Amino acid sequence: MTALNRHQTRQAAFQSLFGLALNPTADVDATITQVLVGDPEIAWEDDIPADLKSVVLGVVAHQDELDLMITDHLSAGWTLERLNTTDLVLMRLALYEAKFTDVPAKIAVNEALQLAHDFTDDKSRKFINGILNKSLTLN
Repeated sequence: MTALNRHQTRQAAFQSLFGLALNPTADVDATITQVLVGDPEIAWEDDIPADLKSVVLGVVAHQDELDLMITDHLSAGWTLERLNTTDLVLMRLALYEAKFTDVPAKIAVNEALQLAHDFTDDKSRKFINGILNKSLTLN
């Protein structure tokens, strides 16, 4: 099995978390496996990479706390429910990495913005950047 690089791990984590956000009762391992099998750029077989599973489970375990960090910096009248799922999942992932792992905040934000480049538009990237910067400098 070829090990995933850090960017591939983050992308697979994002895609897995996106799937879980749309179907919260889905099995985590099955969701991660579906992402890995479906990505032609990943040479994957056998076991789910431990670092990938750790990130996904970490975001799921800390989701309420991560959501509170995001909610604290939304404009008046905005709720998590109004956010598109892609933006929300990218912010959760970046905040988790910055707050609960040894990934420096700047790298977590830059990686989230790199993923946002592939999965969102410019307006969403600016929004994600603003919320992450506020969350990580004020919290």
